[in-house]
Amino acid sequence: MTDNPLLAPSELPYGLPPFDRIADEHFLPAFEAGFAEHRAEIKAIADDPEPPSFENTIVALERSGQLVHRAVQTLFNLVGPDGTEPRRRAQAEVAPKLAAHSDGIYLDERLFARVKAVYDRRDELDLTPEQAWLLHRTHVAFQRAGAGLPAEKQQRLRELNEQLSTLETTFENHLQAEMNDLAVLVDDKAELAGLSDAEIAAAADAAAARGEDGKYLLTLGLPSAQPILASLENRALRERVHRASVSRGGRGNDHDTREVLTRIARLRAERAALLGYPHHAAYVIEDQTAGSYEAARGMLERLAGPAVANARAEAEELREEMRRDGYDVGGTDELQPWDWAFYAERVRKRKYDVDEAALRPYFELDRVLVDGVFFAAGQVYGLSFTERTDLAGYLPDVRVFEVFDADGSPLGLFLGDFYTRETKRGGAWMTNFVEQSRLFGQKPVVLNNLNITKPPEGEPTLLTFDEVTTMFHEFGHALHGLLSDVEYQSLQGPNVPRDFVEFPSQVNEMWALWPEVLERYARHYRTGEPLPAEIVAKLKESTNYGEGFRTTEYLAAALLDLAWHSIGPDTEIGDVETFEAEALAKAGVAMPEVPPRYRSTYFAHIFTNGYSAGYYSYIWAEVLDADSVEWFRENGGMTRENGDRFRHELLAKGGSVDVMEAFRAFRGRDPELQPLLERRGLTAA
Repeated sequence: MTDNPLLAPSELPYGLPPFDRIADEHFLPAFEAGFAEHRAEIKAIADDPEPPSFENTIVALERSGQLVHRAVQTLFNLVGPDGTEPRRRAQAEVAPKLAAHSDGIYLDERLFARVKAVYDRRDELDLTPEQAWLLHRTHVAFQRAGAGLPAEKQQRLRELNEQLSTLETTFENHLQAEMNDLAVLVDDKAELAGLSDAEIAAAADAAAARGEDGKYLLTLGLPSAQPILASLENRALRERVHRASVSRGGRGNDHDTREVLTRIARLRAERAALLGYPHHAAYVIEDQTAGSYEAARGMLERLAGPAVANARAEAEELREEMRRDGYDVGGTDELQPWDWAFYAERVRKRKYDVDEAALRPYFELDRVLVDGVFFAAGQVYGLSFTERTDLAGYLPDVRVFEVFDADGSPLGLFLGDFYTRETKRGGAWMTNFVEQSRLFGQKPVVLNNLNITKPPEGEPTLLTFDEVTTMFHEFGHALHGLLSDVEYQSLQGPNVPRDFVEFPSQVNEMWALWPEVLERYARHYRTGEPLPAEIVAKLKESTNYGEGFRTTEYLAAALLDLAWHSIGPDTEIGDVETFEAEALAKAGVAMPEVPPRYRSTYFAHIFTNGYSAGYYSYIWAEVLDADSVEWFRENGGMTRENGDRFRHELLAKGGSVDVMEAFRAFRGRDPELQPLLERRGLTAA
């Protein structure tokens, strides 16, 4: 297929994929060509008659596999935001082949012998710090992939990896189908009391798109707690939405994920045992900044008691609020999970005079992006942005911006895909279509995905403050990619330990409420009037309200993740619901009113998205984040000097150094826990 655009590097600016020329039938041939080319490159390295050197072995490995890498970056980055059926079929077919291809490299005895020969001579080589780190990481990758195992164990490892890749893709596809199937259809507009006119119109459009004219469709987000429950006045409809949310993957239909996730957990446990670890969590966390399963779980358990105590105190407030509505709480009625957000929002309004719905007109998407997110990046890092309407994204809603450094030099491209759609997986995330590398002369092309409900044609996109924070968060990931300045692609930007990758994104959230930023973007979309100062003050006061709920639902999910991934190959699991309930009870985070942020059956982070035994990383990284925010405040806040230091010590170095050493270079010491405890109201911990 000489006309296959994936077979050659893109000629568009920055290597942006030529989306208008890429057809579904191009993917599989590109992978086959890529696999063949990469195998030939690997064979040439292994067969090289010259003695192993850093250049002919380590750098040669780094240079290899660009065609298959390009195919992966294109297909897999399209499946997430626009997972059409042909693309999902291609992904399902390719996934086990990718696993086998990777094993063919990392379990190649001759190749590992060359890598080890270079590694064993590392002290004799005149390597730069980045070269030394690449050598270290390459050696670690081969070891952790099983390069030192005997042949019979390597064969079983290959089988496990192929099976897992297929099962993980199956889980993702089942969950996507469940998200669509369980969207709640409403016949009567009166049931939607509490929603804004724009939200009701969006629900009508969503229903019409499914052929249900005159009805209203409430789509589901990925977490258990659905944001719409904070506004819906109809308790019965709130219950329908909640039950739909928590039933995903557990309904006994063709998309049930329980058998799939159980097999994933068992096979991961078997693989960990093959590699010499007691369980998958021990294998994963050994290579993270936490260093051990015990350290990660110990921190979560330390926080669980105070978090649950705070959540129980919040629950009492909500029960009192329900009594004001005439409910016989403690008698015939009880606070339910579908009541929590609704009454929490009412308490927030009463205590802090903050109405989330009334805030939305001040958070118009384009203004938040340009006058908020981009403005903050300009103030802190000197960046500027120009929309490139001449460059096309993969769908008309995808926007493309060229990013420039303070001296006017080009840095890369930023793509923004903000709206939800049936073919898009839930949640919010950042990824790269092109990764920065001086070796390849590549500048980054990064993508941010959100899942904001698209308003009717001609109406503004008005955000909740949570969505505003998410936009700043995901752009923190984008900055990690855009500001990367490394030689080797595998060490670029976000290619850092999982429990460090959320650190830069969480730091970037601070600018959402920074006065210089907030006053620019928080303006009424009709009048241009700024968010009144008294509301700003109340908003800031209210940001810590509900931390008991938020921390408890998060810790429940993180501890559930570790429970699934600390089983042994022969652990008796029984049914998924019982395993989950026992794990939450044992961890001390079982609250009927506060389900885990993700229940097992729709926990995409850990069963398909690379966070297995790593969901703890959000709060682990938040320790670094909270401590870094303190540093910014202590040193004058939003200044270019502060931004340049954060950029050069952390963001630019990506994964080319020991990231904790980079943090110490930035902060001047090890991270401290106290700022996180104060932020989350957990000082009793």
